[in-house]
Amino acid sequence: MGFLEKLYLGIDTFSNRIGRIISWTAIVMVMVQFLVVVMRYIFSLGFIWMQESVLYLHSILFMLGAGYTLLHEGHVRVDIFYREHGERGKAIVDFVGSIVFLLPVCILLWWWSWPYVAQSWSILESSRETSGIHAVYALKTLILMFAALIALQGVSMMLRSLLTLTGHKTQHAREDGAHV
Repeated sequence: MGFLEKLYLGIDTFSNRIGRIISWTAIVMVMVQFLVVVMRYIFSLGFIWMQESVLYLHSILFMLGAGYTLLHEGHVRVDIFYREHGERGKAIVDFVGSIVFLLPVCILLWWWSWPYVAQSWSILESSRETSGIHAVYALKTLILMFAALIALQGVSMMLRSLLTLTGHKTQHAREDGAHV
């Protein structure tokens, strides 16, 4: 196994692990939302921090789970160019798409978000509500993490495509970390 193959398989394994860990936030989010509804409509109680925690959990789930979703081809793609191609054609579309669209968008997202996130950290931005979650700066950091995780998975996709185009047989990292 060559260096490039080890690299993309390592990235895929990392994305799988992150995705499996982050997937648990969906269950927690549903449970918290259920509690918010029950407390409000049965006991006439409401806590802003609980309501805000649903937003935080939702953000964590989607922002940090995006690389995992890309790995497992769960994002929308333009099937006009993709579905009719064989393995080599799909590798060309993935390679060009990663270099021309995915990585530049991730770089721009990071570049434009950095001052926004840094400003939030500099003042330790908190909820507008007194009893809210006082970690808005951490929530905004998810934007940078999203860009990094998507870019990392884009590099993996690009490396896999490059190896396919050069005639190498590529593997995929399974969710349990094994390679197939």
